[in-house]
Amino acid sequence: MEANETADEVRGLRPLPGSARRGSHAFEERLADLLRLLDIEVAPGADFTDTGRWEVHKALAGRAQLPEEYFEALLSAAVYDPNPSFNRRFVEPALTGFGRRRVRMALLARLRTGTDEERAGAARAWYWTALSAGDRWTDPDDGSSVRNAWHEAALREFVANEDQDVRRSILPGLPLVPRAYPAELHPLVERAVEIARTHPDEYIRERAETQVAL
Repeated sequence: MEANETADEVRGLRPLPGSARRGSHAFEERLADLLRLLDIEVAPGADFTDTGRWEVHKALAGRAQLPEEYFEALLSAAVYDPNPSFNRRFVEPALTGFGRRRVRMALLARLRTGTDEERAGAARAWYWTALSAGDRWTDPDDGSSVRNAWHEAALREFVANEDQDVRRSILPGLPLVPRAYPAELHPLVERAVEIARTHPDEYIRERAETQVAL
C-alpha cells in the first residue's frame, strides 16, 4: 500500500470526501498551536497546512515516548484536519506515543459530546486507528470493548444526527450488518441502512450499498 493510499482505495471503494467545512480556520489554529509546542517555524501562506503536516511528521515519526502536553495538541489537530487522508500525520504519532486505547477513548469522547465538526473529525481520525499495524499500537488491554463502544455510539449518531459531514465521516467505519451488534440494536441498524440508501448525498448512498454487501 502506498503511503497516502487508504485501505478503502485498495478495495476499490470511493474515498471519503474532504470536510465541507474547509473554510474554517480552526484547523490552521490548532496546527499552529502544535507547531509552536514543537518549536517549529512554518511561514504563513497557501502551503502552510501541507508544510505544517509534513514538519510534524518529520519531528515525531517513530518516537515512542512523547511529552504529555503533546497528546491533546495532536488529537485536536487530527480532529480538526479536514483532509481524511493527511490527518494521519497527527493520528500516527499519537498512537505511537500514547497507545491505541488512549487515542481511541479520546476520539470516542469527541464523538459522544463534541460539536458536529468534532464528531466528524473524530470519525475521520478513528479510521486510522482501525488499520492493522501489527502489534505496534496495541496495548495489552486493547480488546474489543472500545471498538464495540465506538460502533454503538457511531450507529446512534449516524441515525440521530442529520449533519451531512458527520454522516459521511462516520459511515466508512460503521458496520451496516446486524451481526455486528447485539440484538437490541438491530432495529437501529435497519434504520441506519434505510437512511443511508435513501440519502440525497451520492457518496453516502454508494457507500451504503457496498457496506451492506460486505
